[in-house]
Amino acid sequence: MDELFVANGDITLRVEVTGEGPVILCVSGWPELANSWRHQVEYFAARGYRVAAMDVRGYGGSSVPAEVERYTLRELASDVAAVAAALSDEPIVLFGHDWGAPIVWNTAIRYPGQIRAVAGLSVPHTPAMPFSLLDLFDQMYTEQFFYMLAFQPTGVIESEFAADLAGALKRVYFAASGAAPYSGFYGRGPRAASFLSQLPDPPVGQLSFMSDDHLALSVAAFERTGMVGAFNRYRAVALDSDSSADIVGAPVNQPSCFIGGARDVVREMIPGIDSFADPGAACTDFRGSTVIEGVGHWVQQEAPGETNAALAAFLTSL
Repeated sequence: MDELFVANGDITLRVEVTGEGPVILCVSGWPELANSWRHQVEYFAARGYRVAAMDVRGYGGSSVPAEVERYTLRELASDVAAVAAALSDEPIVLFGHDWGAPIVWNTAIRYPGQIRAVAGLSVPHTPAMPFSLLDLFDQMYTEQFFYMLAFQPTGVIESEFAADLAGALKRVYFAASGAAPYSGFYGRGPRAASFLSQLPDPPVGQLSFMSDDHLALSVAAFERTGMVGAFNRYRAVALDSDSSADIVGAPVNQPSCFIGGARDVVREMIPGIDSFADPGAACTDFRGSTVIEGVGHWVQQEAPGETNAALAAFLTSL
């Protein structure tokens, strides 16, 4: 594995690069680092691809600006485009998970000449809208707890995590996995509840899909950077509608696919709607959807074999 640092204006982006061949760039979500793609990096590098995984702005070895406005989807898409240009003169393939999925969907729309194809994991493409998603969730959940709303006050959630960072991260990873009895991310408690209090207790010992060593890497990274970058992405949701006004309603036109876990917390985030029912609705060249039974939010880690098979089939279709 080689380590590459890419500049995008005053932002520096750390990228892990493995293998040789056509380029795949993997973009992680909350609260994860480049190594959340370890199973895909190993699999596709062994099959003749140059596989890169980046620490998103706000994470790991990349820059962590303090201002909320530095974390809009528009800004983060520009980071991916800068890394893509540093990796290849030809259009590349993007894999994105969690927030990484909207980031790669938006990159494909804003930089079509640089992006050959897109695979979104956990979050289907929803075209940019002329209003804030936070306002929508505020109306839908009224007095009920909803995690994105709990993340809005600066410093509150950061302090909650800092009290026991390792325990908080383990609790989050377990709660959103297919092994948890429920997630607690929304709908169960009162609006004013603390986030971690809503999540189920994780098991004693190692998580089934994440080694203690891998967890320790995440803990060490967030001890170094703090969590402000990770949570500022959620605060920047309020700014996305204005900064994305130029692409409202835009579809993804490159070849695309979707992969998710059947027990993903994202699936029923909008009450009464299965967001995985038609994930290609806003994609003009959609190559298929794979929903893996028994699996939760961390699909590429909980079910690496099935995820890699679906991604390989997608690449073959190109």
